[in-house]
Amino acid sequence: MWLDRVKKYSQYEFDVTWKNFQLQQANSKEEPDGKVWELPDHREARSMVAAVAGEAARRQGKDAYERFHLALLTARHGQEGRVALNEEGAMADIAEQSGLDVARFQEDLKDPSLVQKVADDHTEATEQHGVFGTPTFVFDNGNSVYLKSFIPPEKDAAPFFGHFVGLMRDMSFVGEMKRPQPPWPKGAVS
Repeated sequence: MWLDRVKKYSQYEFDVTWKNFQLQQANSKEEPDGKVWELPDHREARSMVAAVAGEAARRQGKDAYERFHLALLTARHGQEGRVALNEEGAMADIAEQSGLDVARFQEDLKDPSLVQKVADDHTEATEQHGVFGTPTFVFDNGNSVYLKSFIPPEKDAAPFFGHFVGLMRDMSFVGEMKRPQPPWPKGAVS
């Protein structure tokens, strides 16, 4: 995906710490006290299984997590279709494709502390950084920004990243920019 291209084809050195955010929770019109991570069956929530699966993958190391996360993003947003984010079988398939220890991964999926990690990440995102959607970038200086964009063409990935970081990390006086042609500018996607 985009940041993977930037890492491969640019001089930028950066470390991403991926955190969990539950869009279903943020958009919930239910009782304000009801939390998706408190559902008796996580498959009832749109993406809790995927979030817990990411944490299970993280237990196998940073490289394992990054392989799993990229494979999950590709399976969800790539050209091959849209994998369901609430199916443990689909997550196990992605874990296997990513070279993880699948037996360990499946055992870790049952650990309730991973559900708590998802809940803690979501709470931190909303309460400390004002996150309302993804992707939201939180920079090392505390500035945060939500980005709505197509994945840039490969040749534009690194320059776009440089402009984006320079503007949104360092220019805290920029509050919002929006193009006036809904939903996307003409010609942005062929």
